[in-house]
Amino acid sequence: MTDRGDVPPEILDRLRPVCLGLPETYEEPAWVGTRWRIRKRTFAHVVTVDPERQVAYARAAGTDEPVCVLTFRCPGDEIAGLLAGGHPFFKPDWGADVVGLVLDGGVDWDEVGELLTESYCVLAPKKLAAQVDRPAGPPPGRPGPH
Repeated sequence: MTDRGDVPPEILDRLRPVCLGLPETYEEPAWVGTRWRIRKRTFAHVVTVDPERQVAYARAAGTDEPVCVLTFRCPGDEIAGLLAGGHPFFKPDWGADVVGLVLDGGVDWDEVGELLTESYCVLAPKKLAAQVDRPAGPPPGRPGPH
């Protein structure tokens, strides 16, 4: 799979095992960056945002510098909890259940794994989602029932 040169390989190396470890998923180049899909639905998309070229991403992430971001799906009742803490989470203007995460030096990769698993379960057919081991409670720092 071509990395498209815009996402650092070490970030792809962290995301791939989680995303491709879920039932029937695949990776493909997106319009920019890399995305992971279940059937034809994108549950994760990673891209290094160039504020001059991906204006909507940069505005949503609140940056005027290049930054690597991950967007994923989130159950509606968990979105407010993620956004309440501010950075590194942000809410893009597209998709009611889409949340963004700036992948900087403070990334909690265990939490990213849980978020990607949950994103997959939001979009996957129920039969496939039922095959996935999900955490019993909310990830650290996240309120509410799962």
